[in-house]
Order: sequence, then structure tokens, then C-alpha cells
Amino acid sequence: MKAIVQDRFGSADVLELRDIDPPPVGDHDVLVRVHAAGSGPDVWHLMTGEPYFARLMPDFRKMHPAPRGRDVAGVVEAVGGSVTRFAPGDPVMGIAEGSFAELAVARSDKLVPKPARLTFEQAAAAPISGLTALQALRDVCRVRPGQRALVIGAAGGVGTLAVQIAKAFSAHVTGVCGDAKAELVRAVGADEVIDYTREDVTDGRRQWDAILDTAGRRPLSRLRRALTPNGTLAIVGGDGGGKWTGGFSRQIVRAPLLSLLSRQSLKPVIATEGLDDLEALARLIETADVTPVVGSTYPLVDAAEAVREIGRGHALGKVVVVVHGSS
Repeated sequence: MKAIVQDRFGSADVLELRDIDPPPVGDHDVLVRVHAAGSGPDVWHLMTGEPYFARLMPDFRKMHPAPRGRDVAGVVEAVGGSVTRFAPGDPVMGIAEGSFAELAVARSDKLVPKPARLTFEQAAAAPISGLTALQALRDVCRVRPGQRALVIGAAGGVGTLAVQIAKAFSAHVTGVCGDAKAELVRAVGADEVIDYTREDVTDGRRQWDAILDTAGRRPLSRLRRALTPNGTLAIVGGDGGGKWTGGFSRQIVRAPLLSLLSRQSLKPVIATEGLDDLEALARLIETADVTPVVGSTYPLVDAAEAVREIGRGHALGKVVVVVHGSS
């Protein structure tokens, strides 16, 4: 089968299209014929090996050499002997290591049936970004009806889903993005849109009960000005800190320390990939009309370009690699 593989850390130049053997299918595994695969910061970090401290993690190093990609949408090709939830021919979405390939293996508890209203490309844009947005708003910020929620980076893969999920939770949602992306953010349901090039949301003139920061460029001290006295800041990813720690010191060290000195909560979002939340995300897609936004697509042969777009930042919606046509 054809797959996008890398042998070493580096820029997108290390990604190569190769013919490799299909992955083995374990007793609790599902073999998926991939139709589409999402490309996000997770792929970029595995490719570059940055921040450097991540290379110390055993699971991180096991990814080389291996196909890239994790978000997946496709059709079940085969199942392991203990799998009863799926059968060959079932359309699915979820998380599979090595989804930039014609075939990928996923654990059965990391897949759910593909919502019928989504294309494969939209379904591939949902799992990781959707779980991140859902857990940030529901578990970290604990958004309740009537609360005011601010989504910074509202036009990205996580941001567009976060706006919709916050609206599904009956919050009043303000999205922050550049002027060129404002129409999209309004279209996905934001009650208000702020152009960050014209207005500083951290100047203290307005405050929100919950802030989801997917951009990671604003100092925590300024973000606190935009929080109500008992508000919560959920931090997803982030820039700064250089190649050694990236934005992780901001998330994991400084934010919790600042929370100790205030009634405000500043918390990192470390998304988990469990079946219950994948099913909850699928229900939101089906019942609340939450729709992943696909900003751009690339064929498998051009997957490196998809990752380059992620590395440049400012992607509109989710970048998706199309493997087996469109549906």
C-alpha cells in the first residue's frame, strides 16, 4: 500500500510517499480503508520532533519510521477476532496512527460510526480537534447556559468546532480572528466576532466567563484581564518557549501557578481519546448540527504540503488529506 512515511525528524521535506506493507490487525483492532485523514499540529510535532523535550518520551520515538497522520475517516476493511462493534463495509471516523496511508489500523474503542450527514473529508476533520474543543469547554471551562464564552483562534480546526459546541451548550459566544475569516466565524454561529488586528480583547474593557485560547500568543497576565473574577481560561497548544519547550511551559507550569494566586482558573487542555467522548462528539454532530470546517484538501501524494500549511499557521478550518477520492 502507499503511505506517507518519515525516517527522521525535520521539515516537511522528510515526508516521503512509499510502498509499504499493510499494518497487522490485532485481536481488538479495526483495519480501515482510509478515505480522508486530518492534518493538525499533532502531525507537525511528530514530524519536526519539536519541542525537543518531547523526544524523551518513549511513545514519541516509536513513531519513526512510521506513516504520519492520526485523524481518520474511511470504511472498515477487516476486524480483529474480538471486535463486535464493526463489520467490513461500515463507514467510520476516529483516531488511527498512520492515517496518511491507504490502510490504517485503529483500536476499536477509538472509532465511531461516521455521522451520515458528514462527508469523509468533514469526518476526518472532527476527531482530534473535536475532542479538544469538547473537553476544553465541557470539562475545563464547564460552560453553562447563558455564560459568555470567548474563543481565540475561532477560525481554526479547533476554534470552528469550539464556537459550535459552545453554542450547543447555550453560551453567548464571541469569536476572535482576522477580518478575512470573520464571515466564516459568524457562519458557524458566533454571536459576535472581534478582529484582533483592530481590537485588543485583553485590554480589560470586557470580560468573559470562559476563554478558550487556541492561538497561544497572548501573555497570561493579559488574558486574565479578559476573565471574570471566577472565570476559566483553557489553553490549547501555544507558541513561545523556543524549540526546547515550545508553549508547554506556559500551559503546564505558569498557568497552574498563577491559578494558585487567584480565584480565576488557568488550565491546560490535555485531550484524551476515549470512546465515550468520541460518541458524545458524534451525537453533537448529529443532533446539534455541529459541522467540522474543511479549509483545504490535498491528495495523498501532496501530504507534505498539507503539513507545511499547518506549520505556517493561520489555517482556515481543518487541513485534510484525501486518500481514496471524495464522498
